[in-house]
Amino acid sequence: MKVAAGQFAVRREWQENAAICIGLMMDAAREGARLLVLPEAVLARDNSDPDWGVRSAQPLDGPFVSQLLAASRQNTLTTILTLHVPDGEGRVFNVLIAISNGQIIARYNKLHLYDAFAMQESRNVSAGDELPPLLDIDGIRVGLMTCYDLRFPEMARRLVLDGASLLVLPAAWVRGPHKEMHWDVLVTARALENTCYVVAVGECGPRNIGNSLVVDPLGMAIARAAEVPALLTAEVDPQRIAAVRQALPVLENRRFCRPELSAKRD
Repeated sequence: MKVAAGQFAVRREWQENAAICIGLMMDAAREGARLLVLPEAVLARDNSDPDWGVRSAQPLDGPFVSQLLAASRQNTLTTILTLHVPDGEGRVFNVLIAISNGQIIARYNKLHLYDAFAMQESRNVSAGDELPPLLDIDGIRVGLMTCYDLRFPEMARRLVLDGASLLVLPAAWVRGPHKEMHWDVLVTARALENTCYVVAVGECGPRNIGNSLVVDPLGMAIARAAEVPALLTAEVDPQRIAAVRQALPVLENRRFCRPELSAKRD
């Protein structure tokens, strides 16, 4: 199965970002991809106003998602991205959605909020309290994660033990000391320790690093972008997964139980 990763710099107005997303969908479809992963929080961003993306939140039946759903009827892609959605109580959820054939086929409210490195996502964003569903695309089961989830190996392990052989991660990985190294190490580790593919897509621009990459089950990067807008494609091969898991049976050899999500936080 061919997968695509589309990274771009999110702009202030949602109309511009919708047009970019739709353009990447069209390009990925022309490349023969069956899955397209876009960055985190693609609805709106203003780097001079950190709350702009939250104030610009739209419901899932709003104009931004409606335009993407209409575009998705013109291809056979599953497209994955995140956006801020009002929670009905004056705050928002950071919601990952998977869309296909004009419908939202999966959604996931980000579990781990980025309260780290002097930032506090939880100031405006409410955490989810449920694990994401698995998707089946061309016989490959796909696990869903969002950005800071990458730093929590229990989540990736749980998704893989539940059946995922491909993990996808929309992200907006903030620049900072050693942050590019953290990104590379963590994406590679999640692939290698779970003997699965990972498609990790970063928003680029002045604030975030871009650096999208696709990593195979032995931890080898098979596609990689720099810090500028790009569309990557790579092949995900179930036979490669099976061969690696036969040679490196870490999932069978493990001595720990399946990770469980802790109780809902107050």
